[in-house]
Amino acid sequence: MKSVAVIVAGGTGSRMGAPSPKQFLELQGRPLLVHTVEAFVKALPDINIIVVLPSSYWEEGGALLARYLPEVTVFFAEGGPTRFRSVQNGLALVKDPAILFVHDAARCLVTPSLIRRCHALALEKGSAVPVVPVRDSMRIVSDEGHAVADRERLRAVQTPQTFRSEILLPAMSQPYDTSFTDEATVVERYGHRVELLEGEPDNIKITYPVDLVVATQVLASRVIGS
Repeated sequence: MKSVAVIVAGGTGSRMGAPSPKQFLELQGRPLLVHTVEAFVKALPDINIIVVLPSSYWEEGGALLARYLPEVTVFFAEGGPTRFRSVQNGLALVKDPAILFVHDAARCLVTPSLIRRCHALALEKGSAVPVVPVRDSMRIVSDEGHAVADRERLRAVQTPQTFRSEILLPAMSQPYDTSFTDEATVVERYGHRVELLEGEPDNIKITYPVDLVVATQVLASRVIGS
């Protein structure tokens, strides 16, 4: 069965305070988007890559990927006003049965190992969503006040969220709902159980400038430990 990665890079990254989208910012001399795509290619060399990006950045994105990963063929889809629409646009290019990964371009520290584990579980069970324990104390806020949450029962959700195409594609045909925060919520609304697996603490999403500092340290430690 084919494998397809839909890498969502549709945002502008305004919280980074940078003049260009954060997926083009450099981490150890290479753009975040390049790190992300490379991880999927290392994990599954025959994977098809779809990058969801505003069309005004397709030329720049294509040039960067061709420069750093000249052997990789990448298809582009238009970024949408919401994550849901961006993912829909990317999935519209999928024509054959496949294992589908949906991944945040800004999670550039994802490892080939996690990608392969997601692939294996989705192939077996139909879905695979990586999660990690919550380390901070958590509170649930309501109109009546707030209450402590049992963090032992909470998990933070990561990507790549991975599904067989016969599960994800029809689920994504549903009308948009504001409760659709990720693909797992969409699939669950459609009536399918979502399988969880252990994610990676380093698989952070680059959102603020400090995250780039952390990511630089993570990559440096990987080189030292290799």
